[in-house]
Amino acid sequence: MIDFHTHTPTWRTTSWLGGVTFGADEFVAFMDSAGIEQAVVLSHDGLFDATPEANDDLAAFVGQHPRRLAGFGTVHPRRADAPEEVDRMLNRLGLRGLKLHPWLQGFSMHELALDPICDVLAQSGGILLSHDGTPPYSTGGQIAALARRHPSLPVVLGHAGLHDTWRESLALTIETPNLYICICGTPPYAAREILSRAPSHKVLFGTDAGLSDRKSQDYAVARVAEIDGWGITDEQRRAMLVDNPRALLAAGQ
Repeated sequence: MIDFHTHTPTWRTTSWLGGVTFGADEFVAFMDSAGIEQAVVLSHDGLFDATPEANDDLAAFVGQHPRRLAGFGTVHPRRADAPEEVDRMLNRLGLRGLKLHPWLQGFSMHELALDPICDVLAQSGGILLSHDGTPPYSTGGQIAALARRHPSLPVVLGHAGLHDTWRESLALTIETPNLYICICGTPPYAAREILSRAPSHKVLFGTDAGLSDRKSQDYAVARVAEIDGWGITDEQRRAMLVDNPRALLAAGQ
């Protein structure tokens, strides 16, 4: 399986989430314990302080296991050099995409500063993954509006709307051709509905591993095990865990 939503530790900043420092070898050991073959790894420090150094740290982390780990860096869209940093992330550091967290980073997905950033992403074959499910700045409708302005860019809803806005995220995934939905922290009843109604090739899965206070990432292992209780078909499971993320990651290569 491919886990489409994980994080590095915070090395340069502090977070209310707590967490523990771990290395790439320890992270891959967690993946092995959960049956995860490959993981998309998102910058954690960068969500609190979007610096080039945070992207360098992420690239060094995933570079230790390039067949297992794919990195998504971050920028703050209001910085004038953000498009150039996205180009550096993808074309010099070898990262695969961009993670944005409008709620934590404090910007609106409607800001026009995002357009040149998305242009660079699309031209370089990158993917945009955005936090969603946290109003007022991280709703499915706001992210879908950006996706529609950039129809050649794959855009992923990072949490499938969480508990409160998953219906909106599902509806917009159905309606927006380049919008994908990642079940990550989404309640099981919502996950089942998403899998039954969303286009079968557009559903992904993530554990949010990396935010734990244990190197073993026990809560993320439990999230993988939880899938067995969703009552989904083998075809749905394979599409979500293997075929869809593999195709999305391969599209830009």
